[in-house]
Amino acid sequence: MRKLRPAAADSWVMTGRNMAHVVRSPEEIGIYFTLPIMFVLVFGYVFGSGMQLPDGGNYREFLLPGVFAMTMLYGMGATATSVAHDAQRGVVDRFRSLPIARSALLTGRSVADLFRALLEMTVLVVCGLLVGWTWHRGIGYALLAVALVLALRIAMTWVGIFVGLLVPNPDTVGVIVFPLAFPLTAVSNVFVAPELMPGWLGTISAWNPLSATVAAIRELFGNPGPHTAGASWPTEHALALAVAWPVLLVAVFAPLAVRRYQNLSR
Repeated sequence: MRKLRPAAADSWVMTGRNMAHVVRSPEEIGIYFTLPIMFVLVFGYVFGSGMQLPDGGNYREFLLPGVFAMTMLYGMGATATSVAHDAQRGVVDRFRSLPIARSALLTGRSVADLFRALLEMTVLVVCGLLVGWTWHRGIGYALLAVALVLALRIAMTWVGIFVGLLVPNPDTVGVIVFPLAFPLTAVSNVFVAPELMPGWLGTISAWNPLSATVAAIRELFGNPGPHTAGASWPTEHALALAVAWPVLLVAVFAPLAVRRYQNLSR
């Protein structure tokens, strides 16, 4: 316990440092908040005007949970870029030379990204309410759905930290993150239910970690798109998978990120 308190205090200082960088960069704030709004408006109105759901539900109510999860997925790009900048500028080496907890830099980054994700979710929810989306199962289920979205973001944060420590410079982050995030988004249930895809593609989509979170929060929000009769096993157990996938991703990428951080510049 005596060792945990200083480590927690150091992590909190690092969280404040990362949040201060966001506040001092208005262009980043604009991107963080404009991009999710564009997702809602472009996909909601462009796709929404031409898409019909099998059960006749509102497409924007079907789409918004997917946009929530998709925004969390693409957040790993911002995480990776920030970490890569710190590594390139020698900030990581300077912090490692100071008498602070070795874990503070990484945990501080993770907590700061969680705060940023909360702000993004707030913007998305307000934007969703303005375009006709809402939840139908009570505030308790809605908060549980938001918790699942944030769990996905925590997992993506650790993937982003690992990528940021892995790349030689910040310019190469996009080369790794976009080819990774785009297929995960396209081959998922964000825009179309897996049951409507060709068989093999629907199977891949159903097991996609993003699909698990989207299917689970659609059910918790009471939005269109819950599993239908004859749906696959991952679709019927989306809630369990929406918990299991983030836990698995953190279990894999957090140790990899810590190991990479410890070996950096050696």
